[in-house]
Amino acid sequence: MAIIDITVIPVGTGSPSVSEYVAEIQRVLHQYEGRVKYQLTPMSTLIEGDIKLLLEVVQEIHEVPFQKGLQRVCTNIRIDDRRDKENTMERKLQSVQAKL
Repeated sequence: MAIIDITVIPVGTGSPSVSEYVAEIQRVLHQYEGRVKYQLTPMSTLIEGDIKLLLEVVQEIHEVPFQKGLQRVCTNIRIDDRRDKENTMERKLQSVQAKL
């Protein structure tokens, strides 16, 4: 189980707003419901699941701005792939909360 923090940055949108692209990315993620967990945050999206599937998802959501006509996209990803025990978004938060 891995967690990926992903930020897709459309370049050359003609507007400072990118919510239209974020919404389309969320629609793509909705198609994976039941196979991956995801959470939209104010600055990025977190996705959780099998690393192989997550990397396919990353490629698909990276393509969203291109499909909407843009010619340049920058995508930042961070991967937390822990293999000694189950790694989930909830478990990570619970671990911190337990120490507070």
